[in-house]
Amino acid sequence: MTTPLDTEAPRYSWAGDEFLFVEIDESMSLPTYLRSRRLADAITAAQIPGVTDVCPTNTSLLLRFDPDVVAPESLRTTVATLEEHSRAGDQDESILTRVFEVPVWYDDPFTSEVAQRFRSNHQTPDKSDLDFAAEVNGLPDAQALIERHHRAPWMVTAVGFVAGLPFMYQMVERDLQLEVPKYLSPRTDTPALTVGHGGCFSVVYSVRGAGGYQMFGIAPAPIFAPDSPLTDFRESMVLFRSGDIVKFRPVGRDEYESIQQQCAEGQFAYRRGTVEFNAREWLLDPATYNTSVLEALDGSTD
Repeated sequence: MTTPLDTEAPRYSWAGDEFLFVEIDESMSLPTYLRSRRLADAITAAQIPGVTDVCPTNTSLLLRFDPDVVAPESLRTTVATLEEHSRAGDQDESILTRVFEVPVWYDDPFTSEVAQRFRSNHQTPDKSDLDFAAEVNGLPDAQALIERHHRAPWMVTAVGFVAGLPFMYQMVERDLQLEVPKYLSPRTDTPALTVGHGGCFSVVYSVRGAGGYQMFGIAPAPIFAPDSPLTDFRESMVLFRSGDIVKFRPVGRDEYESIQQQCAEGQFAYRRGTVEFNAREWLLDPATYNTSVLEALDGSTD
């Protein structure tokens, strides 16, 4: 079942002298994320004196403010008013967002080799990450998990942890969400561009480093590229932003290596488009609506 858009008022908490934490809901859902985004946009547009930063994420947002400019309780009242107006009036509005197709080599040898080095950190040392994830989700095998992972698109709900890493929530009914626990203890190595999964979120590790998400595969093209000649990074060194929609596409070794070569030559560009996304229409029939969203990839308007 999908989650309705209309929910209770958020919870407000103080975080030290300079931060206001706004929790929209305790559990993750696409409508919860969209409420967080709408409120962040409303706060930014209001240009509240003393507010120096607004950071929305999956189910909440954090505001930094100068208490010498705006009194904390006054700020809380202002934010609560903006949230009430946003919740009451903006739910039927669409958001203009970008759609990306991201090639992935699932069950690749690079993440498989790293996974083998860290089996002692894992719940099931005798199984691969993909096999473990399939078992946890009641699927017959790793291939069935891969199919579920790339079949429906994902929405980027936050960007961070390391530079440019997108947290993505799959655009399916709540009971179809893939959920997998992280490693029992983190790895000290994860290949750059690993496609991982932890909890209900998929990520693409933008750089090599530590990590604890289950590793499903690896992407051939960058998502964080300072000073890159690639056209996708002309506006920003970070590819994704909150609200983007991602459709994974499985590739094999040959296409993976071909895309890597195109990147090295400065010739690669992501298949992408733009679309008006309406949460209420999506809630009525996610599968059908997803099909219409992905049509943006057939005729890029970006």
